[in-house]
Amino acid sequence: QEVLMGKDSFFKSFQVNADNFICTLLPGISNHPQIEYSPGGLLFKVGNSNMQHVTSLSFLLLAYANYASHANVRVPCGGSSASPVVLRRVAKRQVDYILGDNPLRMSYMVGYGERFPRRIHHRGSSLPSVSAHPARIGCKAGAAYYGSSAPNPNLLVGAVVGGPSNTSDNFPDARAVFQQSEPTTYINAPLLGLLAYFSAHPNLPQSDGTD
Repeated sequence: QEVLMGKDSFFKSFQVNADNFICTLLPGISNHPQIEYSPGGLLFKVGNSNMQHVTSLSFLLLAYANYASHANVRVPCGGSSASPVVLRRVAKRQVDYILGDNPLRMSYMVGYGERFPRRIHHRGSSLPSVSAHPARIGCKAGAAYYGSSAPNPNLLVGAVVGGPSNTSDNFPDARAVFQQSEPTTYINAPLLGLLAYFSAHPNLPQSDGTD
């Protein structure tokens, strides 16, 4: 931000690295071996719990787009460049995917939409509530609920799970596949920033006239 706003030239050398990294995240431009996009449009980075990468990198794209907008610059990507509009559009596409605009028509946020994960890897969600089961449930006694194919009795509304872990948009909706079914704060936290921005700016321009 300091560099793009012309306030601190000391960090100018880091801008090249920052620009290059942003370019690796853009579909059609990226040639990074660890960044791919699924057929349905989900950003995929090697590693478990892919939604943590989707939400954090999308948040980064959005923040970078805002800095570039204020500085009235484009991100240089080799022989081409990307405008702030393009960066915001990529981030918005990821949010739409998470909320159900994907091949499975599944929202990866529990409780949002008609179809969402029902067997998330979460102890409090997969065990019956105290009102339904007032007796104590021992630690090992929870294994029966963990191994059950029944939907979780308690909806952890708003939680976002790890999502598809490969590039084919598949999701098993099984507690045992924790890499895909576990909700975490480091998935949800960046998403809140994205949702706040797009809620305040619902009508994003599709082009800046030069894309």
